[in-house]
Amino acid sequence: MGTWAVGPYGNDFAQDWVEDLQESRDLYFIEDTLNNVLQAETTEYLEAPFGAEALAAVETWSRLQGKGGASDEDSAAVDQWVADVQAKLSKPRADIAEKAARALALVLSDASELRELWEDSEHYEEWHASVADLQRRLSA
Repeated sequence: MGTWAVGPYGNDFAQDWVEDLQESRDLYFIEDTLNNVLQAETTEYLEAPFGAEALAAVETWSRLQGKGGASDEDSAAVDQWVADVQAKLSKPRADIAEKAARALALVLSDASELRELWEDSEHYEEWHASVADLQRRLSA
C-alpha cells in the first residue's frame, strides 16, 4: 500500500475509495463500505485495503455530521463532495453511526491487518492517535 500520511485519506486504498465516492450522491456508498468491512466480524480477519476504506468512510461520515478532522490536500475531494451533497441528505442515521463505531473498533482490533502493518512501522503511535481522534469525534 502506498502511504504518505497517517490520516484517513493518506494512502492509495483510501484515494481509490474517494474516487469511487465521487460517483455517489447519497449515503449508499458509505453504508455499503461499512457493511463490507463489518463482514470481517464473522470472518475474524480484516484485510488492510478494507481497513483503509473503513477509515475513509468513517471520516467522510464524520464530515457529513460536522465532526470532520483537518482539511488538507488528501481530503479536498471529500470536502467538495460533502459540500455538494450535505444539504440533500436527510436527518442523521443512527444505524450508520453505529456501523461506523463498530468498523473503527474492528480496524483497531487484533483481527486487523492494517493495524498490524502500522504497528510494524515507526509511525504506529501517530496513526493510532489519528484513529482514536476519529473515534472521539464520531462519539461526540
